[in-house]
Amino acid sequence: MFVMLTARMHGILRYSNKDAALVLLSLVYAGLLLSIPSAALIAIGLWWIANTVAHNFIHAPFFRSRALNRAYSIYLSALTGVPQELWRERHLGHHRGDDRRVALTRKAIAESAVVIGVWVTLAISAPWFFATAYIPGYLAGLGLCWLQGHFEHAGGTTSHYGWLYNWLFFNDGYHVEHHRRPGVHWTRLPSESAPDARSSRWPPVLRWLDTHMLEMLERIALRSPRIQRYVLRAHERAFRTLLPAVPESGRITIVGGGLFPRTALILRKLRPDAMLTIIDASRDHLEVARSFLPAPIDLREHFFDPRSDEGGDVVVIPLAFVGNRDDVYRKPPARVALVHDWVWNVRGTGVRVSWLLLKRLNLSHAEGRVSPRRPAYGTGDGANRPSRPAVDLGSACVHLAGRSRLRIVRRR
Repeated sequence: MFVMLTARMHGILRYSNKDAALVLLSLVYAGLLLSIPSAALIAIGLWWIANTVAHNFIHAPFFRSRALNRAYSIYLSALTGVPQELWRERHLGHHRGDDRRVALTRKAIAESAVVIGVWVTLAISAPWFFATAYIPGYLAGLGLCWLQGHFEHAGGTTSHYGWLYNWLFFNDGYHVEHHRRPGVHWTRLPSESAPDARSSRWPPVLRWLDTHMLEMLERIALRSPRIQRYVLRAHERAFRTLLPAVPESGRITIVGGGLFPRTALILRKLRPDAMLTIIDASRDHLEVARSFLPAPIDLREHFFDPRSDEGGDVVVIPLAFVGNRDDVYRKPPARVALVHDWVWNVRGTGVRVSWLLLKRLNLSHAEGRVSPRRPAYGTGDGANRPSRPAVDLGSACVHLAGRSRLRIVRRR
């Protein structure tokens, strides 16, 4: 059926027969709204349509006929509750870096009238549904769209190369590539993939898991010495396991080591002679970390880019790392990289930090491959312990005020 419909549309579509899938799916969504309407369907549908059908239609209108494109734009306006002409001008301004107010054109006014007509019709014919399902679903859909747009650009334009997301969202994950050449058809974006593109392992709408959620958990730990002691014990066991495979190092760079600086506390104890540098994009995070650290440590306020920043002899990558973790595994920005990852992401040599924290620590060497050698586990509590520990981790959890002499360097 789909092949037959695509063949019939061959003379209608302007760029690719594959655009027929987007048109047909938008019709299927309208059918679902009429048959099984719900707030969840409205929210998810608005978010999906906006980031697939409507977005691709903005950049490459599907039809050869100008009249068909105009009619389809009106249809999408009624379907989503968003006047497509207004969104088109705003979105293209976003690509130009132009934040000027969108002008009201005749097309925009006509589409706005259609949207208002749909709303009035729903409010009169189905007031309960309009108030309890349509409005909440519509607002939730706009919220998902905001979340999507925010995390596509938070810290810089970012791509996501997961096959499932890009199959479901018609290559929307190739966002860096899309911004470099906005006029390229969605079917060609994978061929435009750039090796230097900034990427994330999470789709945009889930990218808060790597930032806000982990930061929230970190702040909970700041208020509980008991949680701090557990976190320190779990991480120290992991570092003790892997450090025998790490050569003695002069400089260790800890990325994202602000807030509760567990890694710095542990490495100051296990490698007391190493020079530690903490890099964090948040000055507030560094100020919080200051109170935990009794020794002079170099604090640097900037965003760490493994493609251009040199990580010293050893670099420690956090679970909340913003960037392409696979690139760090393939080409570490230091002689050795210790990479915090989710517990299920086993990469060569590694050790589980904690099932409760869903976390593991993996080891990668600068030769561009994950080391195949697994270090031996220490025996007993004193295994691999330096003869002169530099930090008492227990006291570091409770004595927080005014004990350090840290230097914060801000790089713009």
